[in-house]
Amino acid sequence: MRQTIRNIGACLGLAIAGSAWASPFPPFKDELFDYPEPVASLDGGRRLDVPYNEARDIDRRDEVPERRVRRTYVELGRNLQAEEKVLATPTGPLRYAQVGESVKGQPILVFVHGRNGDRRLGLNDWTFGGNFNRLKNLLVRSGGSYITVDAERLGDDDAGKVAALLTQLKSGAASPELILTCASMGGQVCWTIATSPTVASIDAMVLLGSDSTLERFDAMRRARRASLPIVMAHGTRDTVYAFDRQLAAFEAVRKRWPTDPVRFIGFDDGNHGTPIRMVDWRDTLNWIAANVSPTAAR
Repeated sequence: MRQTIRNIGACLGLAIAGSAWASPFPPFKDELFDYPEPVASLDGGRRLDVPYNEARDIDRRDEVPERRVRRTYVELGRNLQAEEKVLATPTGPLRYAQVGESVKGQPILVFVHGRNGDRRLGLNDWTFGGNFNRLKNLLVRSGGSYITVDAERLGDDDAGKVAALLTQLKSGAASPELILTCASMGGQVCWTIATSPTVASIDAMVLLGSDSTLERFDAMRRARRASLPIVMAHGTRDTVYAFDRQLAAFEAVRKRWPTDPVRFIGFDDGNHGTPIRMVDWRDTLNWIAANVSPTAAR
């Protein structure tokens, strides 16, 4: 099944030339971060069912469970050092950290934490199985950039600050592709932005254990007047936002707009934080790149 998914990914990679991404993201520690077998690829790759096992994916992967991953999962370097920045916005200052500089329009991923978090969550190389470290490496090695923000209470004012940052990033000379990524309750920020005029500034959205509804997709479609590549990832044992509700939202979107680039990744037996730890970022970034339309709203 993994080979089938890779073949699909290779075919999709041929379409990437139509966006700012000149080529697919190359492998980086794939043998450690590939989805564990057996993976079920359904609906032409639009839905993935991925097995999750705490004994394997936490206890054997982490040196200190949920606190420090084993060293082999992490690659550090001077090019991954974060630069602390502050952006003045109409609703107050936005503190954020940036790793790398986007080159020639290569993608910038902006990460929004969940409740009681801050920008440091997405900078930690050692928690969540080293997945943030891999994400940073994938982006920086490909000429892209990674940003993590302080979204504070995740309210409308906080979403406005993040929107101001996105607008500024998009207005640069290179006009980089922007991927807005939100974890848990941070999804409120994602959807506030996605249903506002600022949605024209983003090129894709990733929701990790967040709450989505058909009504929100409807509002996003009205605001953007075009489709938007969206990846939803959720654990089946999520007690914050029920898995069945998220899967139902995805299925409703697939029925209403069957050609829209929306993908759902379910982690069997996964909990609320599982998507942050387990999402395969190389697979996700390449899927997004293959589905970003050069004619989409900007």
